[in-house]
Amino acid sequence: METVLIIFLGIAGGLATGAGYVAFITVLGVIPRLMSATKTKPFIHLYELALVVGVLAGTCLHIFSVQLYIPAFVTAAIGLFAGLFIGMAAAALTEVLNVFPILARRAGVFEQINILMMAVALGKTAGSLVQWIFFSPL
Repeated sequence: METVLIIFLGIAGGLATGAGYVAFITVLGVIPRLMSATKTKPFIHLYELALVVGVLAGTCLHIFSVQLYIPAFVTAAIGLFAGLFIGMAAAALTEVLNVFPILARRAGVFEQINILMMAVALGKTAGSLVQWIFFSPL
């Protein structure tokens, strides 16, 4: 009985998380906005493939206790790409929600809004690199 409850809770949690992820991607228009900002609309199928493969790979790595024995420079590269993704997603989300223009006007730095966006993206990248290099189990 306990196993059935755990399976039910796992599926329910996965569905809730998946629904939230789909809502984030579609309703807020983060990916289409990112494609238009980077002028990569012809690669929409690669975006879709990358999202599906990334979610499946992350799920499999999380569910099955997979230990990867990889060199530190590969781990640093993975951290760099993870940081770039998080930074770009955060920048796209805040642009969609108009957080940066409001923050820039209130801080009095509206002319330097691009610098503000880059600072957030680079900060997320640096934080991700620090996490991957220093705090990931090897």
